[in-house]
Amino acid sequence: MSGFIETLTSVNDKINGFVWLTIGLWLLIGTGIIMSIVTGFFQVTHFRHWMQKTIGSVFNKSSHNKDEKGSVSQFQALCTALAATIGTGNIAGVAAAICLGGPGAVFWMWVAAFFGMMTNYSENILGIYFRRKNKDGEWSGGAMYYLQDGLGGKDRPKALQVIGRILAIIFAGCAILASFGIGNMGQINKIVLNVDSAFFAKYEIQPLFGIIPTVPFSLGIIIMAIGGLIIIGGLKRIASVAEMVVPFMAGLYILGAVVIICIHFGSIVPAFLSIFKFAFGVKAVAGGAVGTALKNAITQGCKRGVFSNEAGLGSSVMVHSNSDVKEPIKQGLWGIFEVFFDTIVVCSITAMVVLTSGYIDLETGLFTEADGVSDANLVAKAFGNVFGAPGEWFIAIAIFLFAFTTVLGWSHYGGKAIEYLINEKAVVAFRIIFVCFMIVGALATSSLAWDISDTFNGMMMIPNLIGVLSLAPLVHRLTHNYINRKLKGIDEKPLLSFIPKIQAEHEQKVMAGEE
Repeated sequence: MSGFIETLTSVNDKINGFVWLTIGLWLLIGTGIIMSIVTGFFQVTHFRHWMQKTIGSVFNKSSHNKDEKGSVSQFQALCTALAATIGTGNIAGVAAAICLGGPGAVFWMWVAAFFGMMTNYSENILGIYFRRKNKDGEWSGGAMYYLQDGLGGKDRPKALQVIGRILAIIFAGCAILASFGIGNMGQINKIVLNVDSAFFAKYEIQPLFGIIPTVPFSLGIIIMAIGGLIIIGGLKRIASVAEMVVPFMAGLYILGAVVIICIHFGSIVPAFLSIFKFAFGVKAVAGGAVGTALKNAITQGCKRGVFSNEAGLGSSVMVHSNSDVKEPIKQGLWGIFEVFFDTIVVCSITAMVVLTSGYIDLETGLFTEADGVSDANLVAKAFGNVFGAPGEWFIAIAIFLFAFTTVLGWSHYGGKAIEYLINEKAVVAFRIIFVCFMIVGALATSSLAWDISDTFNGMMMIPNLIGVLSLAPLVHRLTHNYINRKLKGIDEKPLLSFIPKIQAEHEQKVMAGEE
């Protein structure tokens, strides 16, 4: 058995290195740069507009309207997408990036997020433009549809139609596998480890029947029961929970982190300086060659940035496509905000907590070894140093809620992929199996599941980005059509859907001023 695990690990490492380092990161950043150019750097030139139309409209009734059958509100779509993205990557992931890649990794996380805003924007508007209603009256959209009907549309050469369909199937298959891995078992495993460490580590609890870990098993059963009640209820129930939990938990986490940063006020400037100092591979005292340091900083920063905001994976498109919005660009604006909030705000705040904690030597950029402190619990220890034991308890609870809502979001992604590959009826069976796998995650001890999930994430990303790049001219047309109509007041026919019937229905409502 150990030989099989070693072989599997070796094969996965090679595939992972090829997918992420040889192709993935370059394709990811390249796509973000191209889509930024195609849209005229919309994230900068129209910053005020997209902020007003997203976070500035939270108290606007239109962003919360969810009366349409089979859809959720724009804000609920955002919260569900954030539920799937704000997770362990924003806490333990950022700490790991800094420990492995140095403070400079934060700079490259920002770079990936800056360009990732327009990648996510492009994914979302394509998701809305190519979506359709399924037999249950629910919107279905995602990379598989714009790969199939955009890259592989009927007006394209036969070879492109075949390629589009094959890439759509690959994307959907990898999305299902990733939903069980990083979207389920990996998250549940992190929940159990953090809760066990924060609340039960000091007690000697005997295993059930002498072999089953009592705490992980008990937590797994509880999580599975709660998760089952929400997930099997479908998207509406998932979105309702996300709308309540995500803003509340994110707000509390940010507040606590800001308090810690303010207490370590004297370290704020040195921490910021270290980010830029080590971003381009300045040699650490014991850090090896400049080239290696630079490679680690770029790789860890970009990779962890993607894990955090998922821009480029094509995953959040599947819930953004369920929005009740008629204008593709409107949901694209929420996609820009999603990346901005997830990485530029939440991850940056976590990074400052880590860099001002005293566990990172700001002169060398190296992680300072301390008893009982690792990249996995570094943020918890930083909170504990300021707030005592309640600080570590808070992080355990935060990771619980962040990771749990990530599981809820990914259950929808996997379900949509199953719907595409099989049909709507198969989704119910998928949800039941998905819930049952939570107990597997609770009892798992190997990191191999995380590594394999990492590979499947990369294998989702590649076909998705091929689809986005191939449809760059369409993204350009949709964006400038919106700018002309909404910002310049030019009288143009709105571009809303590639399906004539949906285009006609939505066009009538948009022209009537209903959106």
